[in-house]
Amino acid sequence: MDLAATVQEWIEPRAEEMAALLADLVALDTENPPGRGLGRCAQRLRAAMTELGLAPQILPIPPHAQLEEPSIVRGAAGSGPKLVYFHGHFDVVPAQSRTQFTPERRDGRMYGRGTADMKGGVVSMLYGAAAARELGLLGDGRIVLHLVCDEETGSDAGAGYLRQHGLIDPAALAMVTAEPTGGVVWHASRGALTLRVQVKGREAHVGQAHLGDNAFAHMVAVAHPLTELARELQEQRTALPMADETGKGSMMVVGGASGSGVNFNVVPGSAWFSVDRRCNPEEDLDEEIARITDLVTSAATAAGTTASVEVLQRQPPGATDADHPAARVLAACVAEVEGAPPAFELCPGILETRWYAQLGIPAFGYGAGRLDVSHGPGEFIDEAAMRRCAAVYALFAARILR
Repeated sequence: MDLAATVQEWIEPRAEEMAALLADLVALDTENPPGRGLGRCAQRLRAAMTELGLAPQILPIPPHAQLEEPSIVRGAAGSGPKLVYFHGHFDVVPAQSRTQFTPERRDGRMYGRGTADMKGGVVSMLYGAAAARELGLLGDGRIVLHLVCDEETGSDAGAGYLRQHGLIDPAALAMVTAEPTGGVVWHASRGALTLRVQVKGREAHVGQAHLGDNAFAHMVAVAHPLTELARELQEQRTALPMADETGKGSMMVVGGASGSGVNFNVVPGSAWFSVDRRCNPEEDLDEEIARITDLVTSAATAAGTTASVEVLQRQPPGATDADHPAARVLAACVAEVEGAPPAFELCPGILETRWYAQLGIPAFGYGAGRLDVSHGPGEFIDEAAMRRCAAVYALFAARILR
């Protein structure tokens, strides 16, 4: 039996259903930040999953930051002891225009905020799981679906909540998330550090500026060695493959956000700036925190002031060997549907695969959306690619649970 053809024959007649669901999801504004409309979107997903026989439940999350009705939608296909996770998120980055929440179909594509990242991927996962269940492909295994609400702002109320409450089973055979990989497989991702550097000064009115100590001037001095480090880090290349060779350096942005003082006519008594670091998998986060802290301390001492470093985010990198048996299964499934095996690459950012990989679960990003249009004003997903991706997910579950 040509299983790939069988799965696609189940999915293709449902093209209009899939497009209609995606349009409904895009029309629900789930911008994050601030995290609006999350409860409404969770309810729409639950309704769709109920129709598809995926036994959904909504896990209400305690209030978190500005998120409106933070929720996780959890579902399942099959009931056997073997387990594979399908993971996705339904929050989206802020739109460039409100018109992006009016979905538009044109030339085989769906346009709108979140089509690529990653509401289109969520639709692919739902129909992939439903196809595997309906066609009896799960044997003595099951798919568990996790759809979370805050991937765009750190994952604490989504994947982090699942991890904290023991809702991710370390015995799972694999995990896949529908990130916009454009047909490649992301088997590794960078780690993330976000730091806030606070610099001390002393306030004084402009008429008595000589009595003050300008924290802004000190901040510039403290930031300087970090900007030098940022340039050096870009030459520190990862050994893992990436489509963009120029992007293989280790990344750091100094001063993406900053602030100082209370008014234009007052010597600023304090100042702060951010440091955002994206570490390649070969790097150690604690060593990077120590290196940055040492540079800040030394520069502050030389400038005659004091400075502190606060860690706002610490997310380790994650990786699954591209030769892992689960990786080979995923590659074979992609080849069955697409006609050629995929490349394996390092994701240029961070991925929610990390929450699973840290438990020893082989975890991958694979989706039909394209990274180069995600987050942009012309974001779209190719509908045929979305359906092929659903077939890959169904096959992957069938093969990995066999």
